[in-house]
Amino acid sequence: MALSEYELKEQILSRVKKENVKFIEMQFSDILGMVKSVSIPVTRIEHVIDDGVYIDGSSILGYATIEESDMRAIPILDSFQIYPWIEEANMQTARFMCTISDHSGNRFKGDPRWVLEKMVAKVKDMGYSFNVGPEFEFFLFPMDDDGKPVRKPADSGGYFDLMPMDAGEMARKHIMLMFDELHYDMEASHHEVAPGQVEVDMRYQDALTMADRVLTLKYGIKTMAMQYGFYATFMPKPIFGLAGSGMHVHQSMASKDKNAFDDPNGAFGLSDMAMKYIGGLLAHARDNCAILASYVNSYKRLVPGYEAPCYLSWANMNRSALIRVPAGRGGRTRVELRNPDPAGNPYLQFAVMLAAGLDGIKSNIKPPEPVEKDIYHMSKEERARQGIDSLPMNLGEALDCMAKSKLMKECLGDHIFNNYLYIKGKEWDDYRKYVTDWEVNRYLPVL
Repeated sequence: MALSEYELKEQILSRVKKENVKFIEMQFSDILGMVKSVSIPVTRIEHVIDDGVYIDGSSILGYATIEESDMRAIPILDSFQIYPWIEEANMQTARFMCTISDHSGNRFKGDPRWVLEKMVAKVKDMGYSFNVGPEFEFFLFPMDDDGKPVRKPADSGGYFDLMPMDAGEMARKHIMLMFDELHYDMEASHHEVAPGQVEVDMRYQDALTMADRVLTLKYGIKTMAMQYGFYATFMPKPIFGLAGSGMHVHQSMASKDKNAFDDPNGAFGLSDMAMKYIGGLLAHARDNCAILASYVNSYKRLVPGYEAPCYLSWANMNRSALIRVPAGRGGRTRVELRNPDPAGNPYLQFAVMLAAGLDGIKSNIKPPEPVEKDIYHMSKEERARQGIDSLPMNLGEALDCMAKSKLMKECLGDHIFNNYLYIKGKEWDDYRKYVTDWEVNRYLPVL
């Protein structure tokens, strides 16, 4: 049985005293998914539990103007956790994830968590939960004497390598150990394909819990990597010629006693709901790509040759497809979407995936037949014959697709939809105007 708010408060106050907590971090995210925080001394914990903490919304990217800046971060009591990785004596720190309210006490429409909450509520009204399990990839780089990252891999290892090839092994295992202490259900970790590249996997959870965990995971990974002398980056493609970092997201819907995507008598062992969900993901893949792959650099990863998807298809085994249905049925039946990357905002990423899948169910969108051939080696004409379209080739194209999407506007709400397009549009314009080294080296000697 869930604890009452009073019981939760008393439990938190008891833990704070018992474990000698000194600071509380009140955490939330900006529109791009960057972790924001207000630190308070533990002496004020009862006050912030009751009343939240004031924040200036005009200083947070994508939130509000100066005229409407007074906001409050309200703690989510059952999100309380104590960080196990703080090394400094008498600096024990805990955190609350927070919701954001405007000056009138109403839920702020620019709070990214609210977008996911609304989508999850739709699924709950249908009698289901929405579960996600991300595969989280990142690079470890050494740092110079000023603490800045040096853009070269921390090791020369490859897929599943160990010491001495995997110089980040101890950091990786420490990350797993610390998040296990937080009961994050860490499933596995290993060296990824590229030198200096790491993957950590968490067991699936409901989408809201997982989005909260992803924010804390990103913060914790960076903090613990620094303790080992490394800089952890979630940049999707930091080095030309090496594999990029993705965040493949396994997703499913379930009732209390059954995985709704599973059907032993269905095609490929999938239920009708699962097939329509896949159909929705494919139908809206171009519309939500600017959220799932949210940076200019994201599209340097989504190119042929590195097991990163760039074509709209689904498959059971084919790793060149955008959507894959991994082996395992029954409770393990799930759909894996492969174009998201770890640089984005997990609240918005999970929300737009769910919006696309639910529209597939609602609108009865059936996917085409799975494509088990290597799409990278198909000619343009062969892809056209099979009706295989492409993801947007760059952020600008992705933003154009998003801007035309009624579903994305409905999912994100006017505030986030318009602010996101504005902020990312400026980023794309800045990039388009920038003259790169590639252009100078290619054209200056011959033109």
